[in-house]
Amino acid sequence: MKKREVIDHIVNWLSNYSNQSKTNGFVIGISGGIDSALTSTLCAKTEKSVICLNMPIHQHKAEYDRGHEHINWLKSNFKNVTSQEVELTETFKSISVALPSDIQDWLTMANTRSRLRMTTLYAFACHHKMLVVGTGNKVEDFGIGFFTKYGDGGVDISPIADLMKSDVFALAKEVGVVTSIQSAKPTDGLFADSRSDEDQIGATYDELEQAMKFIANPQNFSTLTERQKTVLDIYTRMNKANQHKMNPIPVCIIPRELK
Repeated sequence: MKKREVIDHIVNWLSNYSNQSKTNGFVIGISGGIDSALTSTLCAKTEKSVICLNMPIHQHKAEYDRGHEHINWLKSNFKNVTSQEVELTETFKSISVALPSDIQDWLTMANTRSRLRMTTLYAFACHHKMLVVGTGNKVEDFGIGFFTKYGDGGVDISPIADLMKSDVFALAKEVGVVTSIQSAKPTDGLFADSRSDEDQIGATYDELEQAMKFIANPQNFSTLTERQKTVLDIYTRMNKANQHKMNPIPVCIIPRELK
């Protein structure tokens, strides 16, 4: 991959999209992970206004600290970057009180966290006439659908969604993202126990990338190791289950003769 050229391409794409949409810049949530760190840095390189939001909800300290470190690094390197912390723990607690207790399973409440953050991002974006920037990579967005529908999947633009996770790490190193984030295990930040993406999925991103490539260019299945077959099963199962996230919303078309 031509890293510098890819960086310039994404930065130009972001700038042009903002110009064409007549918006003032970008709003992005900072999680303490590699995807939001790279994406926010690319946004900052456009020289347009960037608002970084830290939105803790029962946040694990290590994740919070990494996000804070990255925001400080951004602000020290780019004068167009501002930040704000919106503490959402009490708001989340209020939602938890309002919802019936029998529907509050772990996945429902994790997704509720993500959707609360999306609502916050759009409040800032609407007020400042900015774009909400997505941070999903290719494996997450188009491989296994590892995102919350109308949560972190509720965005205006997705600048890194054509990059594999390995590409994200390579570009993050190229632009100088802080080492604490580069070395941290990827996590979606939706759980207080700091569980990693690998803990949830059962496979690493490197393994998932290989499965995604195998699906795109099938070879002899018998040449795969038992572990590769297991990961391929994880990938295909999640891809099938999450098609509703990746495909357009179904629209019931009314026949002309019924109108």
